[in-house]
Amino acid sequence: MNSHLLFALNTTLPMFFLMMLGYHLKHKGKISDSFLKDANKLVFKVALPVQLFNSMSTCNIRANFDGRYILFCAIFTLISIIVLWVSARIFLKDKTLVGEFVQASYRSSAAILGAAYIELIYGHATAAGLMIIGAVPIYNIFAVTILMLESPARTGQMDYKNTIKTTIINIAKNPIIIGIFLGSIWDLSGLSMPDVFASTLSYVAKLTTPLALICIGGGLNLQLRGSNLRTALSATFVKLMLLPMLGMPMAILMGFREEKLLSVLIMLGSITTPTAYIMAKETGHEGSLTAAICALTTLICSFTLTFWLFVIKSMGYI
Repeated sequence: MNSHLLFALNTTLPMFFLMMLGYHLKHKGKISDSFLKDANKLVFKVALPVQLFNSMSTCNIRANFDGRYILFCAIFTLISIIVLWVSARIFLKDKTLVGEFVQASYRSSAAILGAAYIELIYGHATAAGLMIIGAVPIYNIFAVTILMLESPARTGQMDYKNTIKTTIINIAKNPIIIGIFLGSIWDLSGLSMPDVFASTLSYVAKLTTPLALICIGGGLNLQLRGSNLRTALSATFVKLMLLPMLGMPMAILMGFREEKLLSVLIMLGSITTPTAYIMAKETGHEGSLTAAICALTTLICSFTLTFWLFVIKSMGYI
């Protein structure tokens, strides 16, 4: 048991320390808001797509492609979003918070944190790419749809045709999706990467994990207060505990192990992506609830991931 706990701590604590380093640097004035903004763009638009390109371009898709796994990620994500949306409509007293609550309760940092986490353990993120294919498009489609439908600022009827069109365009332009797509095409082509380019891409990809975690910590706001705190705590429990509690046994019953099972854990139980706050604000929501959930999940995630990792390691699934 001690060895399993040590394995879990050795995996999650470096991530926690990197996030806390980002928090310390930001609040000591060593890094600025503009640096964090630019660094986040660098991770999202360059380093992470390159990392996923590298993973997919060398993963031998013909041998490792798992449509059943992608379908599981997509279906569980879809069902969990719908259940959360219906439940929030029924149980939340303040209906203006429904959109923020639902998005922040399901929308993981599956790409940035997920790829980083799996990279730390396995040295590559092949299964993370397959998980992203299944989950991230659904994340984006429902984030736009729910936030617009539930927006306090919405008046009149929504232009559904324009909303669907915009969503499809945004998914097609997503650098993460592009990185996965191009990496898959390269792998299927059978071409070999010249050493000079492979080394260059490897250097860029290695920026992803430390820079992403420092940026997450630097953007952390620990000043949680107000009437939204109880709702934020409920969403945090759903995000970090309830969804993994429901989804992990199903993944295990489906036969997923090792990197694939770990990718499912990240999909279900990682932090609420900071971009959720930006989307909430852009669709007319106040945004404080989303910010609180992002902060709480970031603070608690290292401990809950350690718990889940300890459980599945102890049971011999990874």
